[in-house]
Amino acid sequence: MQAVLALENGTVYRGLAAGAEGEAGGEVVFNTSMTGYQEVLTDPSYAGQIVTMTCAEIGNYGVSREDVESRAPHVAGFIIRDESPVASSWRAEGTLREFLSTNRIVAISDIDTRALTRLLRSSGVMRGVIATGDAVDPSALVARANTVPRMEGSDLVKDVTCQQAFDWRADDPDEFGVVPERRATGGRPAKSRPSGTSGTSGTSGTSRLNIAAYDFGMKWNIMRRLSAHGCNVRVFPASTPAEGLLASSPDGVFLSNGPGDPAALPYAIENAKALVASGVPVFGICLGHQILGLAMGGRTFKLKFGHRGANHPVKKLDTGKIEITSQNHGFAVDPDSLPAHVEVTHTNLYDGTVEGLRHKTQPVFCVQYHPEASPGPHDADYLFRDFINLIEQSRD
Repeated sequence: MQAVLALENGTVYRGLAAGAEGEAGGEVVFNTSMTGYQEVLTDPSYAGQIVTMTCAEIGNYGVSREDVESRAPHVAGFIIRDESPVASSWRAEGTLREFLSTNRIVAISDIDTRALTRLLRSSGVMRGVIATGDAVDPSALVARANTVPRMEGSDLVKDVTCQQAFDWRADDPDEFGVVPERRATGGRPAKSRPSGTSGTSGTSGTSRLNIAAYDFGMKWNIMRRLSAHGCNVRVFPASTPAEGLLASSPDGVFLSNGPGDPAALPYAIENAKALVASGVPVFGICLGHQILGLAMGGRTFKLKFGHRGANHPVKKLDTGKIEITSQNHGFAVDPDSLPAHVEVTHTNLYDGTVEGLRHKTQPVFCVQYHPEASPGPHDADYLFRDFINLIEQSRD
């Protein structure tokens, strides 16, 4: 089946349908990861976005229940150059096309993703629409692309946050509800990964720490890593008042990643202010970092084309060491807006933007990138240990 991608500036790409039939609109962005397409598809931070994978061939190893990052895909649409028709992995439980079709994700393949990426880098990300079928009117799609809501000012967190508080269980069989039942020929059923299968586990003491986490669109691997580092995690909806989290007397509070414009979340910013003032150790990632930046007196702004991929270099300023990181964000904290009690701890080596912050008098720190990876390198996993150390220091 034919498919068309139309951008708000009038650019049109013709290709083939690679997922569900229909039409989908969103902000068109690109991700430079060579692997991890299933983690990208199921990352709630991509809500409202049509993701272009810059790697030439996608789908080679199929899909597996072990690789999902939430209960369902959240991307608005998907764009690839070449679709692998087979899943060459013993872990595969289906092909990428099956996964996209089953989860009603409209996708397009066989277009020049290199040209599209160059356009987005030079002109900035823009709104677009994908439509399938042989009778699609490109001019009508361009008009519809111009009606897609802009990311600036959009609260997308309300669409991806949990509806009620829950305790994270890595071995919950309901965790894996999004993989098609039909498996690839010769595939074997994947098993649930127990929490803490790799990396440091436990704390210096014998008891596990209790972490209260705000779910702005949290990836499951964040909870896996907190659990592996010796934490019990209770997850709360994004709109929960700060006193609701603090009433449970947590050892620390975590602010998660998520989609949309951080400045469009006044309720989250006010809650973060209360958490900073409480003296309870706080750690934020991605959107959580941006919310903390706003709560501590800074401002945020939209990047031209954002940072999305598993190969972005970040410099840790106190040591000068470089981390290769996993990233997914379209907004950043303005360093010139930060008050004297907040310091920048990490910067992006591509464009110098802020990648980490620390409060000088309160036990609060945050990073813009994803130390939990999935997909991506594990260079920054030490930040979970830093959070544990901060809690233990606060206890002392």
